[in-house]
Amino acid sequence: MNLEQRINAFVKLGDFLSQFSNEVIQKKDNVEHNDVFFDGFKHQLKLAEEHNGWFTQENIAFAVKGWATSLSHEHLNTWLRTYNLNHTKPKKVAIIMAGNIPLVGFHDFLAVLISGHHVLVKQSSNDKHLLPYLAKYLEYVEIGFKGTIAFTENNIENFDAVIATGSNNTARYFEYYFKGKTSIIRNNRNSVAVLTGKETPDDLKNLSEDIFRYYGLGCRNVSKLFVPKGYNFDLFFEAVYHWHPIINKAKYANNYDYNKAVYLMSEFEMLENGFLMIKEDESLASPIATVFYEHYDSLEILKEKLDTKKDQIQCIVSKGILENEIEFGATQKPQLWDYADDINSIEFLLEI
Repeated sequence: MNLEQRINAFVKLGDFLSQFSNEVIQKKDNVEHNDVFFDGFKHQLKLAEEHNGWFTQENIAFAVKGWATSLSHEHLNTWLRTYNLNHTKPKKVAIIMAGNIPLVGFHDFLAVLISGHHVLVKQSSNDKHLLPYLAKYLEYVEIGFKGTIAFTENNIENFDAVIATGSNNTARYFEYYFKGKTSIIRNNRNSVAVLTGKETPDDLKNLSEDIFRYYGLGCRNVSKLFVPKGYNFDLFFEAVYHWHPIINKAKYANNYDYNKAVYLMSEFEMLENGFLMIKEDESLASPIATVFYEHYDSLEILKEKLDTKKDQIQCIVSKGILENEIEFGATQKPQLWDYADDINSIEFLLEI
C-alpha cells in the first residue's frame, strides 16, 4: 500500500464523515459503502453522547466537521508534500489517547497510518465509541489497512514506539514506564489570549468560541487572559453573551455553581455574568466556567513572560502581537500541520 492509496482511503473517510458534520445528519448518495456503515455510525454517535455527558450532539458534530474538512486531497497533500512516506519500514506504534473532547486522538491515529506504520490504540474510557468504527470503515475502503490497526483495553505490549497523552501526573508515569522506548509524551497544557483593549466586538465574539467550545475542556481552549492594567471587561461580557445557553447544560451548571460557591466562601474577588466567572489569578489552568486573567505592564515584558512558560502553553490567541499567534476564534480549527505541543509527529514517525 503506497502513500497515494493511504491518502485516498482517508479522503473517502472524510467524505463519509461529512454526512455527520452538522446537527442535522444528511445521507449522501455518492459516499462509498454507506449501505454498510451509515446507520451504524449514527448509532455510535448516539452511544458516545449517552456515555459522556460532555459529548453533546453539537460538540461531536463540530469535531466531526473539523475532520471531514481536513481529510481532503488538498489538505493531506499540503501536509505531506515535503516528506518521503513511500518507503517506510512499518513499525508498531502505540497510542495512548486522552478523552477530553471527541476524537481528540485522531491526529495521532492518522499520522501513524498515513506514514505507513501500524497502530495499537489504547483509548480513554471517555471516548471509546467513534474511532474503532471509523477504523473499520478505513479497512473496508482500503484492504491494505487490514492487520495494521488494533485496539486494546489492557496494558499495551509488543510495540516499537509510543505516543502518549495525559495529565502531568500520568505523564510522569509514562516517562518512567516507557523510558526504554522512542516516545512522544504529552502532559497538561493550556491556551491563553492576549488582549490590548483595541479588539473589536467581533474579535471578542470570536474569542468566546475559543473559551466555550467543548465547555473549555480542550488544551486549545483559552483558559487565561492577559489584559492591560485598567482593562474594562464590559465589552468582553457583551461579546460573549450569546453563549449564555451553555448554563442550561447540567454538568456545566453544576461546575459553575460549585466554583462560584468556593470563590464566595473564600472571599475571592471575581466578575461574573450568570454563566462565566472572571477571576484574577496567575495560574494558566482555570476550572470549568471560569477564566483567569492577569494584568501586564508592557507587551515586551509579557512576551518574555510567555516565552518562559512556553512549555505550559498550547496556543496563544492575539491580534498582530506575536509571531506564532492564532487568530481569535481559530483555536479549535487546527490545520493538519498544527502539531500538539509543537512536536512534529510525522518527523518523529520517520525516525523510529
